[in-house]
Amino acid sequence: METTNKTSRQKKIRELIETNEISGQQELLGMLEKEGIVAAQATLSRDFAEMGVVRHRTADGGYRLAVPEEPQVDIIKGLVGMEVLSVASNETSIIIRTLPGRAHGVGSFLDRLTNDDILGTIAGDDTVLVIPATIKKISSIKSYIQRTLSQP
Repeated sequence: METTNKTSRQKKIRELIETNEISGQQELLGMLEKEGIVAAQATLSRDFAEMGVVRHRTADGGYRLAVPEEPQVDIIKGLVGMEVLSVASNETSIIIRTLPGRAHGVGSFLDRLTNDDILGTIAGDDTVLVIPATIKKISSIKSYIQRTLSQP
């Protein structure tokens, strides 16, 4: 069994919840393990919080996990795009400058994108560090971010 990155794990969680009637975390952990994904219960709890996973009562009195519909991505993208002042890079990193106090929201938005070239982000007050999966794709990741955050 291998560990997976957050994006891949959350994709699989969404897929399993949408295609199966799963009553709780333990059941989902077992299903993930059968798929070759090992995750701690605490990790799954964090994934649930980030994804908005909830437990609904079913008609027969049991429970079922559910993932809310994806939010209006274009609206969110436009709002996040207005918070970005610049996107710059060097040989190893991508730095996004934001309005004061907005870096966390921009970083969180980027973390939720399904781009396997982005390992994750670290956000301060007005700066986001984007960590690439490989430095060989810095230029394409920077372009992807700029396209994603540009106003329509």
